[in-house]
Amino acid sequence: MSQAAIISSLEESGPLTGAELLEKTGLEALELWRECAQTPRLASRVVGQRYMRLDRAVEGYARLSPSIRREFLTYTLLDLTEQRERLSERADRLAAEIVRISEAKRRLAREAITSGVAGMAERDEVAERACFILAGDITYNMAHRVSRPEHSTGKMVRGSDLDIVIVTEDDLPAATVAALDEVIYKKKYFLLVSPSYREEIDYLIKDLAAVRRQVAFDTFERKVACKILTEGELLYGSPRVFETVKTMLKDNGIPERLNSLESDAARNRLDGEQALREIGCAKTGADCLKLFYTTEEGDEIY
Repeated sequence: MSQAAIISSLEESGPLTGAELLEKTGLEALELWRECAQTPRLASRVVGQRYMRLDRAVEGYARLSPSIRREFLTYTLLDLTEQRERLSERADRLAAEIVRISEAKRRLAREAITSGVAGMAERDEVAERACFILAGDITYNMAHRVSRPEHSTGKMVRGSDLDIVIVTEDDLPAATVAALDEVIYKKKYFLLVSPSYREEIDYLIKDLAAVRRQVAFDTFERKVACKILTEGELLYGSPRVFETVKTMLKDNGIPERLNSLESDAARNRLDGEQALREIGCAKTGADCLKLFYTTEEGDEIY
C-alpha cells in the first residue's frame, strides 16, 4: 500500500521533494525513506553537497550533513523513472533556489554586521583589529528556510542560522569588545523577533590567543572550533586578522585532519544507510533511529 501511494502521488504531482511526498502519503519520514529506496519505477536526485559536522552523539564525532533525514526531506527530489527529464529540470530549479537562499542569508549577515559596527564610536578600531567570519551551511551554499524553533526562546526562525565567529587581536580593549558584543546582541534580538525576518544570528567573540589554544585539536570543543574556522569565509573586518587565523590552522595541519575525519564520516554514512535499508530498524529503537535522526543541525560554535 505504501509503495502504491508513492507511485500514485508521483503520477499525479511529481516530481516531489521528500517533504512534499511525506505530506501527500501521510507516511512517517523513516518509513517513507525506506519505501522509496525499495520502490520500483522510482528515480531520485539529490541536490547540493554533503559536508562534515561534528556531533557528540556519533562515535569519532564525525558525520555528514545534511543528515539522512534532512537530505531526504529538503534536498532530494523523487519522480518516476520514465520522467527523468522533468525530474532533472526541477532539480536544477531547486539547486538554484538553494543558492539564492544562501546568498540572501549571506547578504543579510553582512548587512547586519556592517550596519551594527557602523554605529559604534570604535568602528574604525573594530574594522582594523577584528575579523567577522561567516561559517555553517551558508558557506557551502546549502542554506534552507525550513522553519525551526530557536533553542533559547522557542521562537520559530526561518531555516539555517547565521553562524558568525568574531576573532579579535589579543590586546583589543575589553571595553571595545563589550561594546561590540552589545551591538551584535541587539542585531541578533532584532532579527529574531522581527516578523519580517525571523532569522537567528549565532555568534561568538574570541581573541587570537583562544585560536592558538584551539588549534591543539585535542577536545571536541576545539575540534568544532577549528572546523568552523577552516570552513569560514571573511564576512567583514580585517583581512590581516583573518589571514592570521587561516595561517594558524594551516601550520597546525588542521585542514588535513578535518579531511581525514570527513572520510570517516562518508564511510559511516554509507554504513548507516545500508543498515537502515537492510535491518528495517530491527535493532533497539535508540540505536537504529540515531542513524536517521541526528541532533539539531548546528552545535555550539566555540
